Order: sequence, then structure tokens, then C-alpha cells
Amino acid sequence: QVQLVESGGGLVQAGGSLRLSCAASGRTFSSYTMGWFRQAPGKEREFVAAISWSGASTYYADSVKGRFTISRDNAKNTVYLQMNSLKPEDTAVYYCAAGMARGLARQYVNPTRYDYWGQGTQVTVSS
Repeated sequence: QVQLVESGGGLVQAGGSLRLSCAASGRTFSSYTMGWFRQAPGKEREFVAAISWSGASTYYADSVKGRFTISRDNAKNTVYLQMNSLKPEDTAVYYCAAGMARGLARQYVNPTRYDYWGQGTQVTVSS
């Protein structure tokens, strides 16, 4: 069992930055592929970024490529999402997720690949 707790959300002006963190419980964090998803009001949950168990492989949605960076610290059981050049359309609840199987990050776009989810953290970008 893995528990995920996101933090770092908030209100920021367009063009600003935020860094989200997701702390995981359990001793096997380094075995999981980790991902970030987001869900805006009235929209379906969408993939944002994923990182492989070792951190060697990352993958991003086209909408955030070049602006967002996913990283992980296996010693701290934490995955991060650095968000720069934020836009109003980035406003959403952001969720982190853990997938038990190891693989390339690009194989983890579908939310069904993930086994555990956090409760989410709100990110609001004002124009």
C-alpha cells in the first residue's frame, strides 16, 4: 500500500512559477513509476508528466512541454513538478499517482496504468 500526499499548490499570476511535491509512504517508492495528472472543472482528468522508477525516463504532455519539469528523489520518497511560465489554462487540481510496474515514462499516459492516487492540490493561475 502506498499513500501519496501532494503539496505546493496555490494562487499565482500568469507567467509565475510553482513547485508541487508529492510525498509517498512505504519502502518501495523507488520501484514505482510516478505521474502527475490534472483536472479542471467540467473536464476530464488529463496526463501532465511521468517519470520512470530511476528518473532516467521522463515524458510530458505537449501542453506543458518546455514549461514543466518532473523529477524525483528516491531517498526522500518524493516526486516534484516544477511549473514555470504558468498560464490561466493550467488552472486545475493536480494529482500525483504511482504505478507499480516498471517501464518507460511514455508508457504511463493512461491513468489506468496507475495504482495509487493522492488527494490533489489546487493550482490557480490568474490572468
